[in-house]
Formats: sequence, structure tokens, C-alpha cells
Amino acid sequence: MKKHRCGWCEGDALYEAYHDGEWGVPVYDDDTLFEFLILETFQAGLSWITILRKRENFRKAFDNFDYKKIAGYQQSKKDQLMEDAGIIRNRLKINATVSNAQAFMKIQDEFGSFSKYIWGFVDGKPIENKLKHYKDAPANTPLSDTISKDLKKRGFKFVGSTVIYAHMQATGMVNDHEIGCFRYNEV
Repeated sequence: MKKHRCGWCEGDALYEAYHDGEWGVPVYDDDTLFEFLILETFQAGLSWITILRKRENFRKAFDNFDYKKIAGYQQSKKDQLMEDAGIIRNRLKINATVSNAQAFMKIQDEFGSFSKYIWGFVDGKPIENKLKHYKDAPANTPLSDTISKDLKKRGFKFVGSTVIYAHMQATGMVNDHEIGCFRYNEV
């Protein structure tokens, strides 16, 4: 019997595996939250499947998303990344990744972890939306506006409200699985 999935992922094995195993699962681990934040910033203006197909290349290029290493990248490393055809070669996004790693660690210093900071916006519990169809999901919300503004104030770049809402969906801060999707109740 075929499982019903959210319509956005159907027909692509990589998309379906991501949907079935990761998307919307609450993430409280700082390393994973950072990885998703960086991938979402690179996705700005592109499709998620483009980023997903390059994810392993991003992991290799960015030292497995080790934010402590990334925060110290010098110009030579940024230039090397600009030559890496396996990732999205956008100088502004590469530079933002370095400054975002630095800002990420400042939040950790202030709040004890990035997870405490980001999940504090939803009192530590996912928002349960009851979408009949994935196209009913908003691109952003007043809450993603608030988080975006706060992150920008803290020095983050490429963290507009739409990017932040996508991050909230991916990391389970909001459950935007269709109510008929087998993952809706699982996450």
C-alpha cells in the first residue's frame, strides 16, 4: 500500500527520502540547526532540490558544517570555495556563511545554545499547522518575521523571513506536513 506523502516531494527519490526521514522532525542539536541554517541561506532564490542534490558537496566544502572552523575561514578558503563547482558559488552567500558562523557562536555564548535561543520563540514546542494541501503553507509568518529581524540585528545575513520560515519547517519548529501525510502524526 502506497503511503500518502506531502505533494511537494513526490516523484523524486531523494526528495521523498528527505521528506520521510528529516523534514519537519524537531531538531534541538546545534550542529544540525547550523547545517540547516546554512543550507537554507544558500537556497535563497533557488529550489530546495538543487541544494539537497549538492548537500554532500556542501558538507565536504564547509568542513562538515563545523561552525567553529567556518567562523575562522580566511580569504584563501573563501576563494577556494568560489572555485568549487560542487556547491553554489555565490561570494555573498559564502561570506555570509562565515559571518553567520561567528554570529551563531555569539548566540551560543549568550543563551547557552543556539537551540535554546531559536526554540525559545515557540516555547520549545512545534507549532502544529493543519494543512490539507502543502500549497496552503505560508511562505512566511509574523513569527518568522520576528525571528528574521532578531537574527539580522545579531549580525546574520541571508536570513529573510521566507528563509527563516523554511528553516522552521525543516527543523520541526512548525509541522507543515499535510494532515493526510503519514508523517504528520509521526513528527
